Amino acid sequence: MSREPPADREAAVGDPVVRGDPEITGERADTAVGFDPEDEESLAEAAETVARFATDEVGDDDNVLMLRGAAACAALVRGTGSYKAAAERASEHTDEGVDVPVSFIRKWARVHDLPQAIRRHVARGELAPTAAKHIARTAGEARFALAWAALDADLTVREIRSLASDVNDGTPAEAALRSQGIPLGRIEVDLPFETYRLLRAQASLENRDPGEVLAEALDVYRSE
Repeated sequence: MSREPPADREAAVGDPVVRGDPEITGERADTAVGFDPEDEESLAEAAETVARFATDEVGDDDNVLMLRGAAACAALVRGTGSYKAAAERASEHTDEGVDVPVSFIRKWARVHDLPQAIRRHVARGELAPTAAKHIARTAGEARFALAWAALDADLTVREIRSLASDVNDGTPAEAALRSQGIPLGRIEVDLPFETYRLLRAQASLENRDPGEVLAEALDVYRSE
């Protein structure tokens, strides 16, 4: 039986599940870097990666490298035991007098802990890493609600930031979206013509909306 996708990361911290998928990153999948928080050599590489990431040596337009930086932040936190210790370790690899902020480590480690279904959209360039940072501030199913709304309603980073703040202030995600006039559960799909024709016919015969027929079919699929 199929189950609900997890609202938090399930794979090991630092494991390049998304970055190592050639269907998403193509040839770059072969060079995907994983970070083992229990291996000192790998942890040192994570610290160097975070230092470069924090000092703008990773381009904002390279989503895959930004995900690598997020993975390094998460591994460094796990390996050192705290955000503060991770920031201090990363700061050892920057120019003298340049510190990596604890807030930077925290934000990007949370991005790495987003569920795979969301991180895949970041890697594809469909969801901005800066938007993912704000989605990662929320917890549970709100993460999915904001991510899917961002994609389907073409929300700006500023709008996502505002919605994430509302959710963290105690407003349920659905209520926060409705208050901004953002439609819920609306998605545009392309179907093979034969499937489209049958869907339309079935919905008409049952006096139902095509979306209801699709939702019912999906429920049956998930239960099998």
